[in-house]
Amino acid sequence: MQKLDARATLAKRRADVAAMFDGVAGRYDLMNDLMTGGLQRLWRVETVRAIDPRPGQRILDLAAGTGSSSRPLADAGALVVPADLSFQMLAEGRRRQPDLGFVNADALQLPFADGTFDALTISYGLRNVEDTLAALTEMRRVAAPGGVLVIAEFSTPSWAPFRTVYQEWIMAALPALARPFSSNPRAYDYLAESILAWPDQTALAALLAEAGWRDIEWKNLSGGIVALHRAVA
Repeated sequence: MQKLDARATLAKRRADVAAMFDGVAGRYDLMNDLMTGGLQRLWRVETVRAIDPRPGQRILDLAAGTGSSSRPLADAGALVVPADLSFQMLAEGRRRQPDLGFVNADALQLPFADGTFDALTISYGLRNVEDTLAALTEMRRVAAPGGVLVIAEFSTPSWAPFRTVYQEWIMAALPALARPFSSNPRAYDYLAESILAWPDQTALAALLAEAGWRDIEWKNLSGGIVALHRAVA
């Protein structure tokens, strides 16, 4: 009975997260720009540089949303598969990027064979998965030998005074800043809560190692507001 209850809880959690992103799909990229002051564009450039996409390379872009993270990978000649749990995000992505083959996928049960991808990436979506270790293990399963994983995720500022201001003031103000512009303001309450609850850089690196990834390294962006973790299968 407990096992069934746990599965039901996970299923409801997945449905709730998908519904939340369904509600913000139309304005998702705009809100990202507004909430980060445009910094997310610079973070994306760093993410693409860490992936180092090449022609013919098979890349899985998880939590791809509307495909804005997949576009530069495809433009570099890679065979990119944008995947997301939210059907509305996928619909918006197909409208904006009709040449990309969007796939509905759950990070805990990826619909791909072992060793399929030369590179995998997930930007600001890993903290929305119910079981981080299980997701990292599943990503490791579908990575080809020597394949790379690049994670861009909100993290913990490295300078203590700024960390205090960021966690106690900026995160508290984020939902209020989002309300006038968002079609689903409650989603940004969750956003702030999930960022504050997320493991720091060292803790995420430890989870990567536990999931079987090696050569793990990370780079802080904007003082650690975001961290790029890179690992090899």
